[in-house]
Amino acid sequence: MANVNVQAQFMLNTGELISFSGTLSDGGGYQELQTNTTYSTSATSLGQFANGKMVTQIVQPPSAPTGIAGAYIERRGAILCVLPVAQQGVTSLPCMMPMNVVLQAGDVLRVKPITAASRTFTLSVITSQGTHAIFETVPSGAANNDVTHILSGQSIGQSLTGQTIVHHWATSIDGSKLSTGGVLYLNDRGLPIGGVSATDPADLQPKANNLGGASINLNFVGRVTTSS
Repeated sequence: MANVNVQAQFMLNTGELISFSGTLSDGGGYQELQTNTTYSTSATSLGQFANGKMVTQIVQPPSAPTGIAGAYIERRGAILCVLPVAQQGVTSLPCMMPMNVVLQAGDVLRVKPITAASRTFTLSVITSQGTHAIFETVPSGAANNDVTHILSGQSIGQSLTGQTIVHHWATSIDGSKLSTGGVLYLNDRGLPIGGVSATDPADLQPKANNLGGASINLNFVGRVTTSS
Protein backbone atom coordinates (compact mmCIF):
# COMPACT_ATOMS: atom_id res chain seq x y z
CA MET A 1 0.00 0.00 0.00
CA ALA A 2 1.07 3.57 -0.65
CA ASN A 3 -0.31 7.03 -0.06
CA VAL A 4 -1.47 8.81 -3.22
CA ASN A 5 -2.87 12.23 -4.02
CA VAL A 6 -6.55 12.19 -4.97
CA GLN A 7 -8.29 15.14 -6.63
CA ALA A 8 -11.79 16.17 -7.77
CA GLN A 9 -13.49 19.39 -8.85
CA PHE A 10 -17.28 19.93 -8.64
CA MET A 11 -19.39 22.89 -9.77
CA LEU A 12 -22.31 24.05 -7.63
CA ASN A 13 -25.61 25.64 -8.64
CA THR A 14 -24.36 28.86 -7.01
CA GLY A 15 -21.53 29.19 -9.54
CA GLU A 16 -18.90 28.10 -7.02
CA LEU A 17 -16.36 25.36 -7.72
CA ILE A 18 -15.43 22.96 -4.90
CA SER A 19 -11.86 21.72 -5.16
CA PHE A 20 -11.03 18.45 -3.39
CA SER A 21 -7.54 17.17 -2.69
CA GLY A 22 -6.13 14.75 -0.18
CA THR A 23 -3.62 11.99 0.48
CA LEU A 24 -5.32 8.61 0.73
CA SER A 25 -4.18 4.99 0.79
CA ASP A 26 -4.35 3.02 -2.46
CA GLY A 27 -5.26 -0.08 -0.48
CA GLY A 28 -7.56 1.36 2.14
CA GLY A 29 -10.99 0.81 0.59
CA TYR A 30 -13.51 3.64 0.30
CA GLN A 31 -12.18 6.70 2.12
CA GLU A 32 -13.40 10.26 2.56
CA LEU A 33 -11.99 12.92 0.23
CA GLN A 34 -12.24 16.42 1.71
CA THR A 35 -11.85 19.92 0.33
CA ASN A 36 -8.55 21.32 -0.87
CA THR A 37 -7.01 23.46 1.89
CA THR A 38 -5.52 25.76 -0.74
CA TYR A 39 -9.03 27.09 -1.37
CA SER A 40 -10.77 26.45 1.97
CA THR A 41 -9.75 27.35 5.49
CA SER A 42 -9.61 23.68 6.50
CA ALA A 43 -10.18 20.23 5.02
CA THR A 44 -13.96 19.89 5.14
CA SER A 45 -16.54 17.26 4.22
CA LEU A 46 -18.63 17.82 1.08
CA GLY A 47 -21.93 18.27 2.92
CA GLN A 48 -20.54 20.58 5.56
CA PHE A 49 -18.88 22.79 2.93
CA ALA A 50 -21.90 22.99 0.61
CA ASN A 51 -24.89 22.41 2.89
CA GLY A 52 -28.13 23.29 1.06
CA LYS A 53 -26.39 23.64 -2.32
CA MET A 54 -26.47 21.36 -5.36
CA VAL A 55 -23.63 19.82 -7.37
CA THR A 56 -24.43 20.41 -11.04
CA GLN A 57 -21.24 19.49 -12.92
CA ILE A 58 -18.24 17.25 -12.40
CA VAL A 59 -15.34 19.22 -13.87
CA GLN A 60 -12.80 16.59 -12.77
CA PRO A 61 -14.01 13.20 -11.58
CA PRO A 62 -12.35 11.74 -8.49
CA SER A 63 -8.88 10.90 -9.84
CA ALA A 64 -5.65 9.35 -8.60
CA PRO A 65 -2.27 8.63 -10.26
CA THR A 66 -3.02 4.92 -10.67
CA GLY A 67 -6.78 5.12 -10.81
CA ILE A 68 -9.94 5.01 -8.72
CA ALA A 69 -12.12 1.90 -8.51
CA GLY A 70 -15.30 3.74 -7.57
CA ALA A 71 -16.69 6.84 -5.91
CA TYR A 72 -19.97 7.98 -4.39
CA ILE A 73 -21.69 10.51 -2.18
CA GLU A 74 -22.60 8.91 1.13
CA ARG A 75 -25.57 9.96 3.22
CA ARG A 76 -26.20 8.36 6.62
CA GLY A 77 -24.00 5.38 5.75
CA ALA A 78 -25.67 4.57 2.42
CA ILE A 79 -24.86 5.30 -1.22
CA LEU A 80 -26.79 8.40 -2.26
CA CYS A 81 -25.20 9.00 -5.68
CA VAL A 82 -22.59 7.03 -7.63
CA LEU A 83 -19.94 9.12 -9.38
CA PRO A 84 -17.69 8.69 -12.41
CA VAL A 85 -13.97 8.18 -11.79
CA ALA A 86 -10.73 8.69 -13.72
CA GLN A 87 -6.99 8.26 -13.67
CA GLN A 88 -5.06 11.51 -13.41
CA GLY A 89 -3.98 12.67 -16.85
CA VAL A 90 -6.53 10.46 -18.65
CA THR A 91 -9.69 12.55 -18.80
CA SER A 92 -11.81 13.75 -21.70
CA LEU A 93 -14.91 15.84 -20.99
CA PRO A 94 -16.53 17.10 -17.79
CA CYS A 95 -19.65 15.18 -16.73
CA MET A 96 -23.09 16.19 -15.57
CA MET A 97 -24.10 14.89 -12.17
CA PRO A 98 -25.91 11.52 -12.35
CA MET A 99 -28.71 12.98 -10.20
CA ASN A 100 -29.78 16.26 -8.62
CA VAL A 101 -28.56 16.23 -5.03
CA VAL A 102 -29.28 18.99 -2.53
CA LEU A 103 -26.41 18.49 -0.13
CA GLN A 104 -26.86 18.14 3.60
CA ALA A 105 -24.44 18.47 6.49
CA GLY A 106 -23.04 14.98 7.03
CA ASP A 107 -22.86 14.07 3.33
CA VAL A 108 -19.44 12.62 2.49
CA LEU A 109 -17.52 12.09 -0.75
CA ARG A 110 -16.01 8.59 -0.68
CA VAL A 111 -13.45 7.25 -3.16
CA LYS A 112 -11.40 4.06 -3.51
CA PRO A 113 -7.87 4.65 -4.88
CA ILE A 114 -6.22 1.49 -6.22
CA THR A 115 -2.75 0.40 -7.34
CA ALA A 116 -1.86 0.11 -11.02
CA ALA A 117 -1.80 -3.68 -10.64
CA SER A 118 -5.14 -4.01 -8.83
CA ARG A 119 -7.56 -6.34 -10.64
CA THR A 120 -10.59 -4.94 -8.84
CA PHE A 121 -13.60 -4.98 -11.15
CA THR A 122 -16.08 -2.25 -10.21
CA LEU A 123 -19.62 -1.85 -11.53
CA SER A 124 -21.63 1.32 -10.81
CA VAL A 125 -25.34 1.28 -11.59
CA ILE A 126 -28.40 3.53 -11.42
CA THR A 127 -31.91 2.10 -11.60
CA SER A 128 -35.12 3.60 -12.94
CA GLN A 129 -36.39 3.59 -9.35
CA GLY A 130 -33.56 5.95 -8.33
CA THR A 131 -31.32 3.46 -6.54
CA HIS A 132 -27.57 3.99 -6.89
CA ALA A 133 -25.26 1.05 -6.17
CA ILE A 134 -21.67 -0.12 -6.58
CA PHE A 135 -20.67 -3.77 -6.96
CA GLU A 136 -17.18 -5.26 -7.00
CA THR A 137 -15.19 -8.44 -7.41
CA VAL A 138 -11.47 -9.22 -7.61
CA PRO A 139 -10.92 -11.85 -10.33
CA SER A 140 -8.12 -14.39 -9.97
CA GLY A 141 -7.18 -16.88 -12.64
CA ALA A 142 -9.58 -18.45 -15.13
CA ALA A 143 -12.90 -18.30 -13.32
CA ASN A 144 -16.43 -16.96 -13.06
CA ASN A 145 -16.72 -14.15 -10.52
CA ASP A 146 -19.99 -12.58 -9.38
CA VAL A 147 -19.95 -8.96 -8.25
CA THR A 148 -21.29 -8.08 -4.80
CA HIS A 149 -22.49 -4.83 -3.24
CA ILE A 150 -19.64 -2.91 -1.60
CA LEU A 151 -21.66 -2.22 1.56
CA SER A 152 -24.02 -5.16 2.02
CA GLY A 153 -22.09 -7.92 0.27
CA GLN A 154 -25.28 -8.92 -1.55
CA SER A 155 -25.56 -10.03 -5.16
CA ILE A 156 -27.14 -7.84 -7.81
CA GLY A 157 -30.36 -9.85 -7.54
CA GLN A 158 -30.52 -9.52 -3.76
CA SER A 159 -29.77 -5.78 -3.88
CA LEU A 160 -31.90 -4.71 -6.84
CA THR A 161 -34.84 -7.11 -6.89
CA GLY A 162 -37.73 -5.63 -8.90
CA GLN A 163 -35.63 -2.75 -10.24
CA THR A 164 -34.34 -1.93 -13.72
CA ILE A 165 -30.75 -0.85 -14.43
CA VAL A 166 -30.91 2.16 -16.78
CA HIS A 167 -27.38 3.61 -16.45
CA HIS A 168 -24.16 1.77 -15.69
CA TRP A 169 -20.39 1.74 -16.19
CA ALA A 170 -17.58 -0.60 -15.20
CA THR A 171 -13.84 -0.30 -14.62
CA SER A 172 -11.13 -2.95 -14.82
CA ILE A 173 -7.51 -3.28 -15.95
CA ASP A 174 -8.01 -6.88 -17.12
CA GLY A 175 -8.69 -6.01 -20.76
CA SER A 176 -8.35 -9.12 -22.93
CA LYS A 177 -8.54 -11.36 -19.84
CA LEU A 178 -12.24 -10.46 -19.61
CA SER A 179 -13.85 -13.24 -21.62
CA THR A 180 -17.06 -11.23 -22.10
CA GLY A 181 -15.47 -7.78 -22.17
CA GLY A 182 -17.05 -6.72 -18.90
CA VAL A 183 -19.98 -7.91 -16.79
CA LEU A 184 -23.05 -9.85 -17.93
CA TYR A 185 -26.36 -9.76 -16.07
CA LEU A 186 -27.56 -13.37 -15.83
CA ASN A 187 -31.13 -14.38 -14.99
CA ASP A 188 -32.13 -17.22 -12.67
CA ARG A 189 -31.58 -19.71 -15.53
CA GLY A 190 -28.03 -18.49 -16.06
CA LEU A 191 -28.85 -16.73 -19.33
CA PRO A 192 -27.54 -13.22 -20.16
CA ILE A 193 -30.15 -10.46 -20.29
CA GLY A 194 -27.86 -7.40 -20.36
CA GLY A 195 -24.41 -6.18 -19.51
CA VAL A 196 -21.78 -3.48 -19.85
CA SER A 197 -18.20 -3.45 -21.14
CA ALA A 198 -15.40 -2.48 -18.79
CA THR A 199 -13.10 0.50 -19.33
CA ASP A 200 -9.47 0.61 -18.23
CA PRO A 201 -9.10 4.12 -16.71
CA ALA A 202 -5.42 4.11 -17.72
CA ASP A 203 -6.54 4.20 -21.36
CA LEU A 204 -9.86 6.02 -21.36
CA GLN A 205 -12.10 7.95 -18.98
CA PRO A 206 -15.07 5.72 -18.00
CA LYS A 207 -18.47 7.12 -18.95
CA ALA A 208 -22.00 6.18 -17.96
CA ASN A 209 -24.20 4.72 -20.69
CA ASN A 210 -27.82 3.63 -20.96
CA LEU A 211 -27.38 0.60 -23.24
CA GLY A 212 -27.42 -3.02 -22.09
CA GLY A 213 -29.54 -2.40 -19.01
CA ALA A 214 -31.79 -5.06 -17.52
CA SER A 215 -34.71 -5.68 -15.18
CA ILE A 216 -33.37 -7.52 -12.14
CA ASN A 217 -34.99 -10.22 -10.04
CA LEU A 218 -33.97 -12.09 -6.91
CA ASN A 219 -31.64 -14.82 -8.16
CA PHE A 220 -29.95 -12.77 -10.89
CA VAL A 221 -26.19 -12.16 -10.78
CA GLY A 222 -23.57 -9.91 -12.35
CA ARG A 223 -21.02 -12.30 -13.85
CA VAL A 224 -17.41 -11.42 -14.66
CA THR A 225 -15.55 -14.22 -16.46
CA THR A 226 -11.77 -14.12 -16.82
CA SER A 227 -9.48 -16.33 -18.90
CA SER A 228 -6.49 -16.05 -16.57
